[in-house]
Amino acid sequence: MDAVELVEVAPRDGLAGGGLALSVVDTVELVECLAAAGLRRIEAASFSPPFSPAAQQVLSALPRLPGLRYGALVPDQAALREAAPYLDEAQFVLPATEDFAQRQERRSRDELLTELAEVTKAGLATGVPVSVGIAVAFGCPFSGEVPRSEVVELAAKVAATGPAELSLADTLGVATPDQVRALISEVAAAAPGIRLRGHFHNARNTGYANAIAAVEAGVRVLDVSAGGFGGCRFAPGAAGNIATEDVVYALERMGMSTGVDMIAVTETAGWLAQRLGRPAPALLGRAGTFPPTI
Repeated sequence: MDAVELVEVAPRDGLAGGGLALSVVDTVELVECLAAAGLRRIEAASFSPPFSPAAQQVLSALPRLPGLRYGALVPDQAALREAAPYLDEAQFVLPATEDFAQRQERRSRDELLTELAEVTKAGLATGVPVSVGIAVAFGCPFSGEVPRSEVVELAAKVAATGPAELSLADTLGVATPDQVRALISEVAAAAPGIRLRGHFHNARNTGYANAIAAVEAGVRVLDVSAGGFGGCRFAPGAAGNIATEDVVYALERMGMSTGVDMIAVTETAGWLAQRLGRPAPALLGRAGTFPPTI
């Protein structure tokens, strides 16, 4: 059975990205529940501005279990060194457009590429592999359409720094499956040997179709968020990430293995919705599995 690895981002992107918040105790409980559901890669915190001391508190309180990897978002080498004692992996974000880079990171793309090279070196020195996410790879809230050639050129430059993975992010949820397949094909050719990863938002109900298109194009790592919570404070209208439980349902019905208990994730998403005071966008918790469990 073919396998797809899921990276759970609800504790990081699902909360911070959507302007939501949990206490340190609740965040730790969320991570524990997700791990119990079978998720083995969990982005638990962000060290990007506005930095919160809660990031360290959460990571230091998490249980250490065999095969379970914790990650966090890091904006520079200083943040990586600070977070390294708690991390198994790190994520660095590089926007596809200059406008988004200046507004979100307050640095140019060239400056970010230089910083990425240093972060990757720091990761090697501390034993923390660094993945790179190319944000707004399919569309930018400030620049509009993003030429595929520019993303491919940027991906080649990222690949030269030696990342553990290269993620293509539809931050706005504007992509369509044909665009996803085309970009993955060209990036794979421009960055040979680099493992590709997909990060999709469901702002226009294309997130799940795009995730399946990415898998059909050869991607075997997807970012997901329990309950479908998430967003981007720099991208107006960017709805939540694709929901973990809905993605597991689709992939496993296709005969692909995820190692994740979708029912357990659905229960965790219900708990999270109660804590946040808003319903989960995911649909599996409403419709149920098929065939129905008795």
